[in-house]
Amino acid sequence: MLQRSYKNILWNQTLLALLMTLAGLVGTAQAQSRWTPEQAKAWQDKHGWLVGSNYIPAYAINQLEMWQIGTFDLERIDLELGWAQSLGFNSMRVFLHDLLWTGDGKDLLDRMEQFLSIAQKHKIGIIFVPFDSVWDPQPVAGKQREPKKGVHNSGWIQSPGAAILGDPDKHAMVKPYLQGILKRFKDDPRIQAWDLVNELDNDNANSYGRNGTKTELPNKAQMGLLFAERCFEWAREIQPSQPLTCGVWISLWEDESKLSAVDKLCLEKSDIITFHHYGDGDAMRRAIGSLKRYNRPIVCTEYMARGNNSYFDPNLKIFKEENVGAQNWGFVDGKSQTIYPWDSWQKPYDKEPELWFHDIFRRDGTPYRQNEVDYIRSVTGAKP
Repeated sequence: MLQRSYKNILWNQTLLALLMTLAGLVGTAQAQSRWTPEQAKAWQDKHGWLVGSNYIPAYAINQLEMWQIGTFDLERIDLELGWAQSLGFNSMRVFLHDLLWTGDGKDLLDRMEQFLSIAQKHKIGIIFVPFDSVWDPQPVAGKQREPKKGVHNSGWIQSPGAAILGDPDKHAMVKPYLQGILKRFKDDPRIQAWDLVNELDNDNANSYGRNGTKTELPNKAQMGLLFAERCFEWAREIQPSQPLTCGVWISLWEDESKLSAVDKLCLEKSDIITFHHYGDGDAMRRAIGSLKRYNRPIVCTEYMARGNNSYFDPNLKIFKEENVGAQNWGFVDGKSQTIYPWDSWQKPYDKEPELWFHDIFRRDGTPYRQNEVDYIRSVTGAKP
């Protein structure tokens, strides 16, 4: 009797294990696959040429201050997105943060809905960025610090922070956040794409990786790669109707044999190709040319750094000629202080630089350079 019961137990355990394995295989089979080039082209045909900026409101030093209860300012966002519409912009890239997700996420989801409604009012689609590996690796929710005088992005924060990113066993802590926003908005036509992780292997050597602080992860690239792989898996489980992407951001990608593991992940997993480039027009054409070999729509999700010889003229016209989407870094001068260059971390500025590094408008909506605004409108076809 005991022997028979033991055999039954073994059989039941074996059967359960087999059923669980089959269930896992079914789940994998049902998970969304990477888009085909034909699906990606259909997306591009539907949306046309995307043009716009990375967007953080003037009132916010970082993602938390943009979205948190108590600082979220829909009226100001409405005003600023009106300026974007006046330039002919139809796309803005907007960062979120995992610390905004509390409980069932209702507060964040409701504010995202409000934001999307305002963007739609101005005929602007949104590319959301759920995670970011740049700047401060130790984010804290709640009231954010004041900007450091004359320093570029002195309060921007990573998502997730190093405490989670550096521990593979903790990565799943942010899965409910990613899947929660995707479940809510996976079929929302106001969202153009999901840019899962921004610059996933950026070691922030110019800021938080130096000056004795050493708060960055020593194995950032390895952890970022693993985390991004998981993000693609988690996102595909939700089967969003919008494309998933993760952008390459270093080099010109001309020699495929020299691509890093991070570059390969981004280029092989993404439904549409996204990249960053802060070089001149000639370098931009080379980068675009090398990425065209992947036979997918291309969007440059960061460009334009005047001090780096990266300007709207001629880059914006190049993007339009090549049918490559374009989102420059920086829209309105504000608490992010990106009118200052990257090297302001080593030598903070005591006054406004004559040559702004990023941004288009002053806080009152006055253009930094009217001739740039005129040029942007000439390319987009917008009327003053």
